[in-house]
Amino acid sequence: MPRKKSRGPPKSSVAMFVVQCKDCYKWRKMLTEEEFEEHRSKQNDDPFVCTKLEGIVCDSPADIEYDSSRPWVMDKPNIPKTPKGFQRVSAMRRDYSKMDVQYVTPDGTKVRSNPGIIAYLKEHPEYSDISPTDFCFTSPKVVRETIPEHIKKKSPCGSVKKQKKV
Repeated sequence: MPRKKSRGPPKSSVAMFVVQCKDCYKWRKMLTEEEFEEHRSKQNDDPFVCTKLEGIVCDSPADIEYDSSRPWVMDKPNIPKTPKGFQRVSAMRRDYSKMDVQYVTPDGTKVRSNPGIIAYLKEHPEYSDISPTDFCFTSPKVVRETIPEHIKKKSPCGSVKKQKKV
């Protein structure tokens, strides 16, 4: 359900937004998260190509190389653009096992699930033009081979369950 915290807006673990050209497979940095979301939302119907960026062609050097110098995550294609006034935040778990996705509403409420969005939209009729289908809580997939070695060596964290005595 929706909840508020006084610590301020959550911080995204995403340092840079990039898309891959369907023709040359080079990675291109997006100037803004909004620009990234625009390309991601249309990925199947209108795949990204270098020429969509002003002054860039496939022969231009890549903006970034895919390597293990930083953790990479991959979003699913066609995730809807975040509605105006809302913010989609993805945060990496400490053990790099996955990312958690939440939305921050215009009034600062943090929503972590579809039922929470449904409840929020019902409580706020001013957003009647927004549908729960405009939100996607599917987390980006962490690319295992890009996780730092010191993290890979640790065993997965979690609580150890005690055996029940019968």
